[in-house]
Amino acid sequence: MKTEDPIDIVYLWVDGSDPAWRTKRRNSLRGLNQFDLKDLARYSNVEGRFRDNDELRYSLRALEQYFPNHGHVYIITDGQVPKWLRLSERISIIDHLDLIPQDKLPTYDSGNIESYIHRIPGLSERYIYFNDDVFFGAPVDVNDWFWDGGIYVAWSDEPYVSDEPMRTDATALENACRQSNQWFNSARGSGHSQRLKLQPVNGQYVHTFRTFAHSPRPMLKSVLFELESMAPDLFSMVRSTVFRVWNKPTIVSDFVMRWTLATGQAQVRDHSHLYISTGTDDSAAQLDLLTSKLGSIEFFCINDTSDDTESEDPHFESVRNAMEKMFPISSGFENLNPPQG
Repeated sequence: MKTEDPIDIVYLWVDGSDPAWRTKRRNSLRGLNQFDLKDLARYSNVEGRFRDNDELRYSLRALEQYFPNHGHVYIITDGQVPKWLRLSERISIIDHLDLIPQDKLPTYDSGNIESYIHRIPGLSERYIYFNDDVFFGAPVDVNDWFWDGGIYVAWSDEPYVSDEPMRTDATALENACRQSNQWFNSARGSGHSQRLKLQPVNGQYVHTFRTFAHSPRPMLKSVLFELESMAPDLFSMVRSTVFRVWNKPTIVSDFVMRWTLATGQAQVRDHSHLYISTGTDDSAAQLDLLTSKLGSIEFFCINDTSDDTESEDPHFESVRNAMEKMFPISSGFENLNPPQG
């Protein structure tokens, strides 16, 4: 791998207002048995998880503004294409059917979908994975995200996770932290133990009960393929979900990064960042703070935590106005005259 090799960008995106997609989602929920329904995670099927408030459009504007030398852009979707998107040799739509085995579909769990990203044909060794509500917030220095042989990861500002088994009432990231700890504990007595001794802390892996930031995720494709064969149990679990469940949490947003830390292929870096929760009473103040700090924070997340709030609620327009204020210039990824209807 050469340091000058391009760094591709991968997004997950869904338009939760699409009538055909909504019908499919509704039918999938009806098809779950009582045991599957019992295991659904908190917020696994709320509207806020699938609502499109144009975040992808503005994230791409931020990408073009702050990281113009990025590689190819891939957008993973479920039979959908943003109406405003201008397809070109710089960007590709990857349909679920082109990436995920048909007998594993449909799925509405981002933790499931993202576990296949490294299989995208032609994807670069180094790539950055985004949820569509994550944005660069300042000019990107690649050396802040990758170093020769590894990646940088960032902890969230959330409280530490308790050291206990996975809980039905916990968030996916909290349970992912617990699941990773369980896996590493079991790995100590397995054939993986020699790999874990690469961790430069007293010669062994030390678990940290914190979640990772909602950030752009720098990834190494070779590491994902290695882990797919080394931890098939975790990949199989997360790839069995239709909707997010509490006892099979995401692994790309936790386990993969902990593995790279454990094997010396990642270092922790204190990226400057903000996390905006749109479902809180002070969301307007949070957005004002964000716009004032744009250009001085490396990334931010505008997370739709409004759950089942109606999409006509005025606060969604406030979020769009804030994004437009920050990134008013259309990117080269946009069709300036999108089809109507």
